[in-house]
Amino acid sequence: MSLIKVKNLKKEYKTGEVVTKVLHGLSFEIEKGEFISIMGPSGSGKSTLMHILGLLDKPTSGLYLFKGKDITKLSDSELALLRNKEIGFVFQAFNLLPRTTVLENVKLPLVYSQDKKNMDQRAQEVLEQVGLGHRLHYYTNQISGGEKQRVAIARALVNRPSVILADEPTGNLDSKSGIQIMQILQNLNDMGNTIILVTHETYTAEHAKRIIKIIDGRIIDDYPVRNRRFASQEEILK
Repeated sequence: MSLIKVKNLKKEYKTGEVVTKVLHGLSFEIEKGEFISIMGPSGSGKSTLMHILGLLDKPTSGLYLFKGKDITKLSDSELALLRNKEIGFVFQAFNLLPRTTVLENVKLPLVYSQDKKNMDQRAQEVLEQVGLGHRLHYYTNQISGGEKQRVAIARALVNRPSVILADEPTGNLDSKSGIQIMQILQNLNDMGNTIILVTHETYTAEHAKRIIKIIDGRIIDDYPVRNRRFASQEEILK
């Protein structure tokens, strides 16, 4: 059974009498442990697709199975519970709480989960995993942009989700920090984490193992990355 399966997925928005069609019958599957880039220009529908895959929105029609469960039949509260348990989000803008420590930001998803045991220990473990064990008690305004994104990745990991959804995770970073973030995502995938990366950049997309290209709400290509990019230590250190 695929982790994610979508078939003939459509999404449209209605404003008065005006109907705007955004996704036009998308079909694909994602297996556990894959690292996929969803790539397309602005306005292609990739962000709308990400919101549906991340259980933040529902399709207008079509099938979306998450671990065999039809998400279109779930209530908003059921979606929220499933989202908190199964999806880890990493956004371009970091979305960290200001005037709050790194550790407290990472603990936040655990506060809303059913498993509240050893929250500090679990948060510290994932921060060490992304190389920020020495920043636990720093406030978010005391760390760099690259470190903020690593905090966001740690927060996404803390609930041990089935999928990490990264939306333009290098978009607000300098090139060196961006390379470090892609190296972390590759390492997490090597450890068995399923990662879906949303980006408009070919260079970033090619760090994944498979690319799904979207233009005007339609899949125009879906292929494995044969010349995959890897973040080298030389690139990080220079």
